Amino acid sequence: MRGSRCDPEPSAAYSADGDTMHILDTFARHDTTFSFEFFPPKTEQAWGALFSTITELEGLQPSFVSVTYGAGGSTREMTHDLVIRLRSESELTTVPHLTCVCHQEHEIRDIVERYARAGVENILALGGDVPPDRQPWDRGNDAFQHAVDLVRYIRKFNESGGHPDRRGFGIGVAGFPEGHPGTPNRLLEIDHLKAKVDAGADYIVTQLFFDNRDFYDFRERCEIAGIGVPILAGIMPVTSASGMRRMAELAAGARFPASLLRAIERAGSDPAAVERVGIHWATEQCRDLLDHRVRGIHFYTLNRSSATRRIYETLGLR
Repeated sequence: MRGSRCDPEPSAAYSADGDTMHILDTFARHDTTFSFEFFPPKTEQAWGALFSTITELEGLQPSFVSVTYGAGGSTREMTHDLVIRLRSESELTTVPHLTCVCHQEHEIRDIVERYARAGVENILALGGDVPPDRQPWDRGNDAFQHAVDLVRYIRKFNESGGHPDRRGFGIGVAGFPEGHPGTPNRLLEIDHLKAKVDAGADYIVTQLFFDNRDFYDFRERCEIAGIGVPILAGIMPVTSASGMRRMAELAAGARFPASLLRAIERAGSDPAAVERVGIHWATEQCRDLLDHRVRGIHFYTLNRSSATRRIYETLGLR
């Protein structure tokens, strides 16, 4: 059924003429979006593995896919290369991440102009962290100190007519259901998020979380603050005990519920059992989110397809 929350068909990633879509069109077409996140590979072998994953996941017809970004020169180019390759070799709507750190304004301008010329229609604007290979780094050297500054810059670029689409880039920003690690004041945190929306952000995609109550509370606090843009829930299935520890490092402040930890502990040293526990947990999260009419689910795939495909199959999504 067209427009159904659990049967998003045809995919929002495809327009009638086969071109990728502006995020505003994606949200207008579907009540619930489903999206995946990838990161640029560093080796030729990894490139091959990633495109095998993308081929498998493209059949699920995601609303869009996002590509992470590193502030270092070579990593920055790999993000651009992956975005352009996805645009030329697939029909996926691709949303590149762009961060403030380690950048002068002319560098940001060059990146934005390149994406506009390539027909990329959306950007996820982030504050970002200083890469390990750029430490120590004085953030005072950066043209933009916070994500809101980057949102304002992209919106100004849009208003200048720099993008072929009259609306310019669709702009996404990050949200933190469990709290921003750099802003322990939760009231101030929501003020900062609202400032990004008021500056021109079109939607919010959240950091990963494992307890839906955190997301529902976050969504309600956004509503109270007058934030009315779509909020997409970030989901990352635990597929190994070591992977869970890496998640804890990458997503500073991520809270792992005791019931999840107990289930993983019961799985013992059996990797397949740990993976089943993690996928089951994520599947139940998604089922509950859909029951509570989440606006979208964004899967952090770690460049693998198996966990996401199994979640789709269990939920009956197409």
